[in-house]
Order: sequence, then structure tokens, then C-alpha cells
Amino acid sequence: MYYPEPIERLIEHLTRLPGIGRKTATRLTFFLLHANNTYIADLSESIAQLKEKIRLCSICFNITDIEPCQYCRDEHRGKGIICVVEEPSHIMMIESSNPRTYRYHVLHGVINPIEGIGPEDIRIPELKERIEREGVTELIIATNPTIEGNTTAHYIAELTKSLHVRITRIASGIPVGGDLVYTDPLTIKSAIENRRSLSDDSQPLS
Repeated sequence: MYYPEPIERLIEHLTRLPGIGRKTATRLTFFLLHANNTYIADLSESIAQLKEKIRLCSICFNITDIEPCQYCRDEHRGKGIICVVEEPSHIMMIESSNPRTYRYHVLHGVINPIEGIGPEDIRIPELKERIEREGVTELIIATNPTIEGNTTAHYIAELTKSLHVRITRIASGIPVGGDLVYTDPLTIKSAIENRRSLSDDSQPLS
């Protein structure tokens, strides 16, 4: 079934959004078709401002509409620790459990030789400059526990070794409430390698 050109064009654009198939795109298109003009105008303005006003923070490279971003200007956060994440969306996940604790550095990707992504293609050089400039004492590497995420974490650790900065890596393993029966072998392996002593929960066992 084909619709008038303006409808087909919008459906096509909507199907390019993640997780949106033609059926959902068609339903959204007809919702917009029958929506009042004020809503359509506000929606259009919001989309336009998304590209016009959103930029990268000059310090941590998080997405922001102010300079510096809200995290970098928050004086309640300790200045000696930087939490390194892959993407801006990962900051919100950490903030949900550790609000107003850390400053951040967003890499905007991970090292992936297969896809031709090297250290210079993400914000690793800026991270090293920041460590030297701000006198950072600890880096919390919070990249995903994937091959690429681990490779990136190890590269950063080697790169900053001469700077005498403490490097820590977020633990990975079985989630709270999880069941060993339904846990994959790699996750169990990671959980065992990152096990902690019951007498001292602050230190993982080697």
C-alpha cells in the first residue's frame, strides 16, 4: 500500500530511527497528520534545536547545551577522580546510582582495529592532556566489558602508566538477583576473576 508522497516520505524517514519498522512509522505518521498545528510546530522546533544547540563540552566531551556542561561545573564533585565512559548515555546510568560523585570523560567510542578505529579516533589524547592539566589522581575505566571495551581500558592504563595515576576498572559479573543457571560462561568467568574477600569487600582477590 502506498500513500501520498508527503506521507510516504515521512514514513521513510521514521523507519531510519532505531527500532522503528514500517508499521510503527506509519502509525506515527498518521498520529502526526491528525495532531494539532501547535504540537507539530513545537516538535519541529525541538528537532531543529537538537542540532543547533547541542554541542560537546570542551572539558569532558559530554553532550550539552551549556559550556562547560553541568557535570564539569558542579563544584560538589571531587576533582581528583575521573570516570571514563564510552558514550554520553552511559553517564546517566552511573549518575542513577552515584549522583553528584564523579567527573566524567566521554570517549565517544572504543578502540576497534577491525573497524579501523584507533586511539586517535576517540578522545584518548584529550584524556591524557586532561590528566596532566587537572592533576587527576584516579581514573575509573567504565567502558563496557566487551573485547573492545577491555582493549580500550588496557590501552589507557598503559598510556597513563608514567603519569602515576591510579587506574581502576569497574567490576563485571553476575548481576544482583541473578541465577548461575541462566548465566553465560564468560560472565561466570568474569565474576570469579573479580571475586572479593568477605572479610574486606574493598579489595578484589588476585
